[in-house]
Amino acid sequence: MPNQTAASLPTALGLDHADPELLTALTEGLTAVEDVLLTIVHSDVDFVDQAALHLVKAGGKRFRPLFTLLSAQFAGGNTDDVITAAAVIELIHLATLYHDDVMDEATMRRGEESVNARWDNTIAILTGDFLFAHASRLVADLGSDATRIIAETMGELVTGQMRESVGPRDGEDPVAHYLSVVGQKTGSLIATAARYGGMFSGAGPEQIAALHRYGEIIGTAFQISDDVIDIASPATESGKTPGTDLREGVKTLPMLYALADDGPDSDRLRELLAGPITDDDAVAEALTLLRRSAGLTRAIETLGDYAARARAELAVLPACPARDALDLLARYGIARTR
Repeated sequence: MPNQTAASLPTALGLDHADPELLTALTEGLTAVEDVLLTIVHSDVDFVDQAALHLVKAGGKRFRPLFTLLSAQFAGGNTDDVITAAAVIELIHLATLYHDDVMDEATMRRGEESVNARWDNTIAILTGDFLFAHASRLVADLGSDATRIIAETMGELVTGQMRESVGPRDGEDPVAHYLSVVGQKTGSLIATAARYGGMFSGAGPEQIAALHRYGEIIGTAFQISDDVIDIASPATESGKTPGTDLREGVKTLPMLYALADDGPDSDRLRELLAGPITDDDAVAEALTLLRRSAGLTRAIETLGDYAARARAELAVLPACPARDALDLLARYGIARTR
């Protein structure tokens, strides 16, 4: 992982003040997951090996396997099955990134040239399928329940992507459509990550259900947080170039709220947000209007509502460092937008 070491990942996600022993367990677990990924994503065909390992070696926050490991700390901790389950989750996430880059015609991913740009779309799609195949092979070792759950989750991921591509139906509330799609595209896999952690560490049914609900809600919250950051945070603070969604023509929650508002800038915003924005000056103008719009304020309020709902799910879980860490994650989702 050239971009971040496993030891830095928990603190990069707002867990700087988490229990030291918990952080040690998470770091050890992430290192074990990384070993599984590097071992399983391998082919004797050199070209296939390069394409498959391209994103694995590019690193990333490993947010989803972290959720599996963190959820496991309420019971048996980093069991072998927990490590395997966390690797399954990350493989599926990586596979979707290969496919997303083809759909978005992306040229960069995690600071590296995307596979579709380096080779072509066909290779990117097939590499994503290759990772799905390895995830399926791993999950088969976890039993029929795990296999059914991941199949249902993949169905949610695909359905959410298709619904996003088609857009809301006539008469459908765009905000409700957006939040539902995010729940499928982002929340569903994080929910399964948390569910797996509980299942394969020996947690009880009530705790597993609470972890599953928490994961789904916090997954949506973090996507809303990303939407806000893309508009509100200067590149010097976020480390990302603002306005990426504007350039791609993606209407995120702050934009949808702003478009529904009849403020003084609404007509100009509707004109600017009618499609992808390619002109830098137009992007800057749209960002200025969005930053002073009621839409951005409403999106931040919605983010707060989701974070509060996620934290409410923690009441079912026993008081321990892992629960404190989940609470920190919910707070971090809000704090990172400020």
